Amino acid sequence: MVLRYPGFARSVFPIFGLLVLAMLAGARATWRSIAEQRHARSGAGGQSSLIIVGTLEEADQALRTLKGSQGWQVVGIVSPREQDVSQSLQNVSVLGTVERLGDIAVAHNVHSVLLASAPGSALRREALLRWSGSQLNLLTMPSADHWLNTPTTDLRKVDLEDLLGRTPVALDAGDLAEWLSGQTVMITGAGGSIGSELCRQVARFGVSRLVCVDVSEAAIYTLEQELRIAHPEMLGNYYTANVRELERMLAIAQKHHPVVIFHAAAYKHVPLMEESNEVEALRTNVLGTLNLARVAGECGAQRFVLVSTDKAVNPTSIMGASKRLAERVVQAMAARHPDTEYVAVRFGNVLGSSGSVVPLFTSQIARGGPVTVTHPEIVRYFMTIPEAAQLVVQAGRLGQSGQIYVLDMGEPVKIVELARLLIRLSGRTEAEVPIVFTGLRPGEKLFEEWLANDETTSATSHPQLRVVQQTATVLSSHELEQLQAWVRDLGAAPSPHLLRNGLHDYVQEYRARGA
Repeated sequence: MVLRYPGFARSVFPIFGLLVLAMLAGARATWRSIAEQRHARSGAGGQSSLIIVGTLEEADQALRTLKGSQGWQVVGIVSPREQDVSQSLQNVSVLGTVERLGDIAVAHNVHSVLLASAPGSALRREALLRWSGSQLNLLTMPSADHWLNTPTTDLRKVDLEDLLGRTPVALDAGDLAEWLSGQTVMITGAGGSIGSELCRQVARFGVSRLVCVDVSEAAIYTLEQELRIAHPEMLGNYYTANVRELERMLAIAQKHHPVVIFHAAAYKHVPLMEESNEVEALRTNVLGTLNLARVAGECGAQRFVLVSTDKAVNPTSIMGASKRLAERVVQAMAARHPDTEYVAVRFGNVLGSSGSVVPLFTSQIARGGPVTVTHPEIVRYFMTIPEAAQLVVQAGRLGQSGQIYVLDMGEPVKIVELARLLIRLSGRTEAEVPIVFTGLRPGEKLFEEWLANDETTSATSHPQLRVVQQTATVLSSHELEQLQAWVRDLGAAPSPHLLRNGLHDYVQEYRARGA
């Protein structure tokens, strides 16, 4: 046609092609839109109604994730921003603000709410504290681990971990597997909350032998039964031994020659160690650490990792001061054994660990209350048990000898908020289970700190781990010997005044509360 008819416009051909493409695409899009609207109106597949709580950006991502899901039908969005109201997103309208969530849910006969905001965000925490225990079923998206193992759009119920003010810890699994695979690892305090989770985390990286040490026969037996089933290919050795006994620890280590030693054995309950048990804290937390650190150097271990605590910073308790002294012991041993890498890891309160507030509050709620909180303004940094164990393992891999590591813990959580949330999650109200404030206990702080006055931090290759920069002098060999002799010479029933004065000589920043 171009050659035979003079004056025929050649632009007809590209215009024709574009028009055909647009018409085909438009027809398909129109049909798909009509089909989706029919599907939404009919509630096909027995779908449950759902409201998404979040900003437009967060709701957009949630809608994309849920697209094609056979289980949920999104009826609306509730935004924290007033200016978003009356807008629509992917044919879903913004029905109102978060303050009106309850009324909106009733009006649309919706019982399930998806919290689309990031873990630890202010919006998610507000929703948890305001709506937990109500008629609304609060849901969130699956975790990254769940997506990897089961790539579905199944939503999960929110839990206490969603109160954390930061993104959960992520491991460099490939590097850790390369480091630990086929190695022998020794863990003390293996039957405790942190120690047992350390065993689980280490076992999944393919260690050839796991040497577990704990003073509790019941705890080590339970751990043995669990690991034998979960990791039948792994060689496990389980010892009921006390870290205070140097010769016993040395005999175990020399028999198995561990490449890495994780030292989690410790007394950690602040009030319990503050009165009547002060010397026990020093014997286990200080001398036990000294014994294991010495064993690590003498048996040729490549790395020694001490599990420490935020209570070691500007300590006001015997427990905190003993753990700060344990950190100094580890740094001193690093200078004496250059072939072994010695590191310490500080972290905060662990959700669900033995002696933590969660089991205490849960038991108090089960009895009908009251729930005892020491102070209305007391706050703590929290992490989960798996996070704590992962942090220890990751820091053990990254650490250079003599270093102390801390985790970026995000925003602290008010203990009274945690108590209210647990009450509501139990299906009760504060009128049924009252909260009572009892006052700070001996050695307890109102606010926890991460760094002492003379400490700063610097970044590491892991985005959530930072290394502490200190100016404190390292204990000499003579001072270590004096420390060991001092603790042993305290006797079975030392004077609390003399013990505290002596402890202050080794931990200058230690200040007993009220002193």
